Amino acid sequence: MLESTRGVALGATAFLMWGFTALYWPFLSASEPTEVLAHRMVWALAAMCVFLFVARRGWSWLPQVLRNPRKLLPVAAATVLISVNWWGFIYAVSTVQTLQASLAYFINPLMTVCLAVVFFAERLRAAQWVAVGFGAVAVGVMTVAYGSTPWLSLLMASSFAAYGAVKKYVDLDGMQSLTVETLVMFLPALGFVVYLEATGSGTALSVSPAHTALLVGGGFVTALPLLLFGLAARRVPLSIIGMLQFIAPTMMFLIGWLIQNEEMPLSRWIGFVFVWLAVCVFAFDQIRNSRARATAARTAASSAAAAPSTTEDVDRDDPVRPESPGPEATSPADPRA
Repeated sequence: MLESTRGVALGATAFLMWGFTALYWPFLSASEPTEVLAHRMVWALAAMCVFLFVARRGWSWLPQVLRNPRKLLPVAAATVLISVNWWGFIYAVSTVQTLQASLAYFINPLMTVCLAVVFFAERLRAAQWVAVGFGAVAVGVMTVAYGSTPWLSLLMASSFAAYGAVKKYVDLDGMQSLTVETLVMFLPALGFVVYLEATGSGTALSVSPAHTALLVGGGFVTALPLLLFGLAARRVPLSIIGMLQFIAPTMMFLIGWLIQNEEMPLSRWIGFVFVWLAVCVFAFDQIRNSRARATAARTAASSAAAAPSTTEDVDRDDPVRPESPGPEATSPADPRA
């Protein structure tokens, strides 16, 4: 199997798993979302330990990270943001608001480009502005449809977009970064779980063995798709990853509408139509820009390869050309030539 084909398969699997998690967390409805989140943090570290052992990555890199505030602080900030995102998602799907989760991950790319403008002084192309405009209209329509601003969607979308922005400053690979993130979460989460069990408020051991197994499995449900995503990102262009990312919110939309029977009045349909228009414009612009950059890179590479070969051919074919040209000589790459 080609590396690119394997990368697409890994990426699609990761986003399919993320989509199916909308069905996983409601099985834990006997627990409060905060308790589920705490267990998710605890067992995600256990999952990363298993993955590191299987990958034979070792732990020699970890002490250097923990002793270096410049490396540790961005990871800690990312941990806070992804924790907020995880709680919002668990709360949404556990309270039959999966359509809000779907909306969040549809508009997340638009949030990301907005952060790029505000914090990284990036300039948006015309099509990107159009996509952002459609997204803003969609949020306005959804506000009318829900009777209030869809704060849960905006919370999830903005926290995940900010998480991606902070990760630009994390000087670790995907597996290392996720391991440190779960390590930062571990002690507060474990302390909360112990407190709940000690006070009789916890559900880890009091509901059923299946419930306990699902709480433990939440760590692997969290870590495995992130690991697959990291493997995919190394094998395929970012434009393809950008297309694959819409698998998850599409699945969430179908789960919320068809399985959980959330209401879809006309106003919500109109809102999602604007969301999908924004996604289509965004996706088209991503593909077009990726192709243009690839063409430019190939052209530059061809020009760079042709320039030295021309000089070598002249040196080889012209026996009277001096080895050390004087100040009047020019090379084929010289703009005066």
